[in-house]
Amino acid sequence: MSTDVVRLDLLLRRRSIVGYSLGMAVYALVIVALYPAFQHETGLDQFTSENSTVAALFGISGPLTSASGWLNANLYANFLPLIILLLNIGYGASCIAGQNEDGTLGLVVTLPLSRTRIALQKVAAMWLVAVPVSLVIAFCVFAGRGFDVRIGTGALIGVTVSLLLLGIDFGALAMLIGVSTGSRPIALGVASMIAAAAYLINSLAPVVVWLRPARLVSPFFYAVGDNQLVEGVSVSAFVVLTAIAVVLSWSAIAAFGHLDVN
Repeated sequence: MSTDVVRLDLLLRRRSIVGYSLGMAVYALVIVALYPAFQHETGLDQFTSENSTVAALFGISGPLTSASGWLNANLYANFLPLIILLLNIGYGASCIAGQNEDGTLGLVVTLPLSRTRIALQKVAAMWLVAVPVSLVIAFCVFAGRGFDVRIGTGALIGVTVSLLLLGIDFGALAMLIGVSTGSRPIALGVASMIAAAAYLINSLAPVVVWLRPARLVSPFFYAVGDNQLVEGVSVSAFVVLTAIAVVLSWSAIAAFGHLDVN
């Protein structure tokens, strides 16, 4: 099976992928290396308990002096999802709509491939775009055991996969909006706005009573919002995240078949 589209798209983004991966590796190593210095600072836990709304905005849940709470507050509940969404939403918005706007998509569709196979390869590339960052972070956190940052291997693998699925969910949404509107800026803006709303719903639900039922519609809840670093990711959470990714991806693939390519 030809993978020309996948290889070309990854080649065009190799600098950003490598740059984000190296940057996040340094950041993650700093976070795990700093943990022993704050491990016994109970004042941090008191501060977050007294300022629950502020803590919720940053996705902080549980004591900061625990390894899982420390990683959630500084990495998994906020910064890492942001980086993955930057990569996937950016790619999803540009892989079809962006290329159509700059005229390069017309060259891609001249390949001896059906539109369905082209779109499938772009979805595959979307998966691969965020894999290096996710794996680098998982490796750094695993190496953090030398700094007393002890997270269960199963939970770490589960959260890594769930974050990849979260990125695909919003990347596929951006791809679908881009194909439907033909506009990269609209796809980028709308998908980012929906992602921000989903993040706020998941983060604020524990402290805003009327938001709690809405938490169940936020993909963030199923990826990182339910104490996954401690309890692992449930099968139902994987099913929800995967179902969203499949539905949005196939919708984008179907819409691409009707796109008027420049």
